Amino acid sequence: MDRHTDAARIASVLRELNADVIALQEVVADPEGAPEANQPAFIASKLGGYAVCFGEARKHLGAPYGNAVLSRLPVVASQSYDLTRAGRERRGCLRVDIECGGEVLHMFNVHLGTSFFERRFQGRRLIGTDVLGSTELKHPTIVVGDFNEWTRGLASRLMSRRYRSVESRLHLKRRKTYPGILPLFHLDHFYFDNRLELIGANLVRNRLALKASDHLPIVAEFTLTSK
Repeated sequence: MDRHTDAARIASVLRELNADVIALQEVVADPEGAPEANQPAFIASKLGGYAVCFGEARKHLGAPYGNAVLSRLPVVASQSYDLTRAGRERRGCLRVDIECGGEVLHMFNVHLGTSFFERRFQGRRLIGTDVLGSTELKHPTIVVGDFNEWTRGLASRLMSRRYRSVESRLHLKRRKTYPGILPLFHLDHFYFDNRLELIGANLVRNRLALKASDHLPIVAEFTLTSK
Protein backbone atom coordinates (compact mmCIF):
# COMPACT_ATOMS: atom_id res chain seq x y z
CA MET A 1 0.00 0.00 0.00
CA ASP A 2 3.05 2.28 0.11
CA ARG A 3 3.66 1.50 -3.59
CA HIS A 4 6.69 -0.69 -2.88
CA THR A 5 6.99 -4.40 -3.56
CA ASP A 6 9.11 -5.86 -0.78
CA ALA A 7 9.45 -9.64 -0.65
CA ALA A 8 11.27 -9.50 2.69
CA ARG A 9 8.35 -7.61 4.21
CA ILE A 10 5.92 -10.21 2.84
CA ALA A 11 8.06 -12.90 4.43
CA SER A 12 7.82 -11.09 7.76
CA VAL A 13 4.01 -11.14 7.55
CA LEU A 14 4.02 -14.85 6.70
CA ARG A 15 6.46 -15.69 9.49
CA GLU A 16 3.99 -14.34 12.05
CA LEU A 17 1.18 -16.43 10.55
CA ASN A 18 3.24 -19.62 10.93
CA ALA A 19 1.16 -21.57 8.39
CA ASP A 20 2.20 -25.02 7.17
CA VAL A 21 0.95 -24.24 3.65
CA ILE A 22 0.89 -20.78 2.05
CA ALA A 23 -0.82 -19.72 -1.19
CA LEU A 24 0.38 -16.56 -2.96
CA GLN A 25 -0.98 -14.88 -6.08
CA GLU A 26 0.62 -12.32 -8.40
CA VAL A 27 4.21 -13.27 -7.74
CA VAL A 28 7.22 -12.96 -10.05
CA ALA A 29 9.68 -15.85 -10.24
CA ASP A 30 12.69 -14.62 -12.20
CA PRO A 31 15.46 -17.24 -11.80
CA GLU A 32 18.07 -15.06 -13.53
CA GLY A 33 17.74 -11.79 -11.62
CA ALA A 34 18.61 -10.74 -8.09
CA PRO A 35 17.46 -13.10 -5.31
CA GLU A 36 14.49 -10.83 -4.54
CA ALA A 37 13.36 -11.11 -8.18
CA ASN A 38 12.46 -14.77 -7.62
CA GLN A 39 9.86 -13.87 -5.03
CA PRO A 40 8.58 -17.37 -4.04
CA ALA A 41 12.09 -18.76 -3.60
CA PHE A 42 13.28 -15.63 -1.77
CA ILE A 43 10.31 -15.66 0.64
CA ALA A 44 10.81 -19.40 1.28
CA SER A 45 14.51 -18.79 2.02
CA LYS A 46 13.61 -16.11 4.58
CA LEU A 47 11.10 -18.41 6.27
CA GLY A 48 13.17 -21.60 6.12
CA GLY A 49 11.90 -25.15 5.70
CA TYR A 50 9.41 -24.57 2.88
CA ALA A 51 9.26 -26.29 -0.50
CA VAL A 52 8.24 -24.02 -3.39
CA CYS A 53 5.80 -24.79 -6.20
CA PHE A 54 5.16 -22.18 -8.89
CA GLY A 55 2.58 -22.04 -11.67
CA GLU A 56 3.28 -19.57 -14.45
CA ALA A 57 0.29 -17.74 -15.93
CA ARG A 58 2.14 -15.21 -18.11
CA LYS A 59 5.27 -13.07 -18.37
CA HIS A 60 5.74 -9.81 -16.46
CA LEU A 61 8.57 -7.66 -17.85
CA GLY A 62 9.97 -10.87 -19.34
CA ALA A 63 9.87 -12.88 -16.10
CA PRO A 64 7.50 -15.73 -15.15
CA TYR A 65 4.46 -14.44 -13.25
CA GLY A 66 1.67 -16.39 -11.56
CA ASN A 67 0.70 -18.32 -8.43
CA ALA A 68 2.91 -20.01 -5.84
CA VAL A 69 2.43 -22.46 -2.99
CA LEU A 70 4.95 -22.81 -0.16
CA SER A 71 4.70 -25.95 1.99
CA ARG A 72 6.43 -27.25 5.10
CA LEU A 73 4.66 -30.56 4.46
CA PRO A 74 5.98 -32.96 1.80
CA VAL A 75 4.86 -32.15 -1.75
CA VAL A 76 4.11 -35.25 -3.83
CA ALA A 77 2.89 -33.61 -7.08
CA SER A 78 1.95 -30.30 -8.68
CA GLN A 79 0.11 -29.21 -11.82
CA SER A 80 -0.84 -25.93 -13.46
CA TYR A 81 -4.15 -25.29 -15.25
CA ASP A 82 -4.85 -22.59 -17.82
CA LEU A 83 -7.99 -20.57 -16.99
CA THR A 84 -7.48 -17.96 -19.70
CA ARG A 85 -10.46 -16.67 -21.68
CA ALA A 86 -9.61 -15.66 -25.24
CA GLY A 87 -8.75 -11.99 -25.58
CA ARG A 88 -8.11 -11.49 -21.85
CA GLU A 89 -5.01 -11.48 -19.63
CA ARG A 90 -3.68 -14.98 -19.03
CA ARG A 91 -4.88 -16.50 -15.74
CA GLY A 92 -4.09 -19.78 -14.04
CA CYS A 93 -4.69 -22.21 -11.23
CA LEU A 94 -1.96 -24.15 -9.44
CA ARG A 95 -2.69 -27.53 -7.84
CA VAL A 96 -0.27 -28.94 -5.27
CA ASP A 97 -0.71 -32.37 -3.69
CA ILE A 98 0.62 -32.42 -0.13
CA GLU A 99 1.23 -35.35 2.21
CA CYS A 100 -0.32 -34.76 5.62
CA GLY A 101 -0.39 -37.41 8.33
CA GLY A 102 -0.41 -40.31 5.89
CA GLU A 103 -3.14 -38.64 3.80
CA VAL A 104 -2.85 -36.59 0.60
CA LEU A 105 -4.37 -33.11 0.43
CA HIS A 106 -5.23 -31.40 -2.87
CA MET A 107 -4.48 -27.67 -2.62
CA PHE A 108 -5.69 -25.36 -5.42
CA ASN A 109 -4.43 -21.78 -5.69
CA VAL A 110 -6.63 -19.68 -7.99
CA HIS A 111 -6.49 -16.21 -9.53
CA LEU A 112 -9.48 -15.26 -11.69
CA GLY A 113 -9.87 -12.33 -14.06
CA THR A 114 -11.34 -8.87 -13.63
CA SER A 115 -14.02 -9.08 -16.34
CA PHE A 116 -17.58 -10.25 -15.54
CA PHE A 117 -17.92 -12.62 -18.52
CA GLU A 118 -14.31 -13.76 -18.12
CA ARG A 119 -15.00 -14.93 -14.56
CA ARG A 120 -18.17 -16.76 -15.63
CA PHE A 121 -16.09 -18.72 -18.15
CA GLN A 122 -13.37 -19.36 -15.56
CA GLY A 123 -15.83 -20.46 -12.87
CA ARG A 124 -17.30 -23.11 -15.17
CA ARG A 125 -13.85 -24.24 -16.24
CA LEU A 126 -12.68 -24.42 -12.62
CA ILE A 127 -15.41 -26.81 -11.50
CA GLY A 128 -15.34 -28.74 -14.80
CA THR A 129 -13.93 -32.19 -15.40
CA ASP A 130 -10.47 -30.86 -16.31
CA VAL A 131 -9.85 -29.21 -12.93
CA LEU A 132 -11.90 -29.64 -9.73
CA GLY A 133 -14.28 -32.15 -11.32
CA SER A 134 -11.46 -34.44 -12.44
CA THR A 135 -11.74 -38.11 -11.56
CA GLU A 136 -8.07 -37.93 -10.51
CA LEU A 137 -9.05 -36.07 -7.34
CA LYS A 138 -9.50 -38.73 -4.66
CA HIS A 139 -8.45 -36.81 -1.58
CA PRO A 140 -9.57 -33.90 0.62
CA THR A 141 -9.49 -30.60 -1.25
CA ILE A 142 -8.87 -26.95 -0.39
CA VAL A 143 -9.37 -24.13 -2.92
CA VAL A 144 -8.08 -20.63 -2.12
CA GLY A 145 -7.31 -17.48 -4.00
CA ASP A 146 -8.32 -14.15 -5.48
CA PHE A 147 -11.65 -14.66 -7.26
CA ASN A 148 -11.91 -10.97 -8.18
CA GLU A 149 -15.71 -10.99 -7.75
CA TRP A 150 -16.79 -7.59 -6.49
CA THR A 151 -20.26 -9.04 -5.86
CA ARG A 152 -21.35 -12.66 -5.40
CA GLY A 153 -20.90 -13.96 -8.95
CA LEU A 154 -21.22 -17.24 -10.79
CA ALA A 155 -17.79 -18.56 -9.76
CA SER A 156 -18.58 -18.08 -6.06
CA ARG A 157 -22.03 -19.63 -6.43
CA LEU A 158 -20.67 -22.66 -8.26
CA MET A 159 -17.97 -23.18 -5.64
CA SER A 160 -20.45 -22.83 -2.77
CA ARG A 161 -22.60 -25.61 -4.19
CA ARG A 162 -19.71 -28.05 -3.96
CA TYR A 163 -17.62 -26.82 -1.03
CA ARG A 164 -17.94 -25.23 2.37
CA SER A 165 -16.51 -21.77 2.89
CA VAL A 166 -14.21 -20.39 5.57
CA GLU A 167 -15.74 -16.95 5.00
CA SER A 168 -19.02 -17.93 6.62
CA ARG A 169 -20.05 -15.49 9.34
CA LEU A 170 -19.83 -18.46 11.68
CA HIS A 171 -16.05 -18.40 11.26
CA LEU A 172 -15.04 -14.85 10.33
CA LYS A 173 -16.55 -11.69 11.80
CA ARG A 174 -15.31 -9.78 8.76
CA ARG A 175 -15.08 -11.18 5.25
CA LYS A 176 -14.00 -8.21 3.14
CA THR A 177 -10.33 -8.44 2.19
CA TYR A 178 -9.71 -5.63 -0.34
CA PRO A 179 -8.36 -3.01 -0.21
CA GLY A 180 -6.68 -3.87 3.07
CA ILE A 181 -6.50 -0.31 4.38
CA LEU A 182 -10.31 0.05 4.11
CA PRO A 183 -11.82 -3.33 3.09
CA LEU A 184 -14.85 -2.84 0.85
CA PHE A 185 -14.92 -6.04 -1.21
CA HIS A 186 -14.89 -9.79 -0.60
CA LEU A 187 -12.43 -10.85 -3.31
CA ASP A 188 -10.43 -13.57 -1.59
CA HIS A 189 -12.07 -16.93 -0.94
CA PHE A 190 -11.22 -20.09 0.98
CA TYR A 191 -13.18 -23.29 0.23
CA PHE A 192 -12.85 -26.83 1.59
CA ASP A 193 -14.70 -30.14 1.29
CA ASN A 194 -16.44 -32.16 4.01
CA ARG A 195 -13.46 -34.44 4.62
CA LEU A 196 -11.84 -31.50 6.42
CA GLU A 197 -13.02 -30.07 9.72
CA LEU A 198 -12.43 -26.36 10.24
CA ILE A 199 -10.89 -25.69 13.67
CA GLY A 200 -10.56 -21.93 13.39
CA ALA A 201 -10.03 -19.03 10.98
CA ASN A 202 -8.75 -15.49 11.09
CA LEU A 203 -8.60 -12.48 8.79
CA VAL A 204 -5.28 -10.81 9.58
CA ARG A 205 -5.26 -7.02 9.68
CA ASN A 206 -2.23 -5.51 11.33
CA ARG A 207 0.17 -2.69 10.49
CA LEU A 208 2.69 -4.84 8.64
CA ALA A 209 0.11 -6.80 6.66
CA LEU A 210 -1.55 -3.56 5.56
CA LYS A 211 1.71 -2.25 4.10
CA ALA A 212 2.87 -5.53 2.56
CA SER A 213 -0.17 -6.16 0.35
CA ASP A 214 -3.40 -4.53 -0.78
CA HIS A 215 -5.18 -7.81 0.09
CA LEU A 216 -5.57 -9.07 3.66
CA PRO A 217 -4.42 -12.64 4.38
CA ILE A 218 -6.88 -15.32 5.51
CA VAL A 219 -5.60 -18.07 7.81
CA ALA A 220 -7.45 -21.29 8.62
CA GLU A 221 -6.66 -24.43 10.62
CA PHE A 222 -8.08 -27.84 9.75
CA THR A 223 -8.02 -31.43 10.84
CA LEU A 224 -8.57 -34.34 8.47
CA THR A 225 -11.78 -36.08 9.57
CA SER A 226 -10.77 -39.30 7.79
CA LYS A 227 -7.84 -39.58 10.23
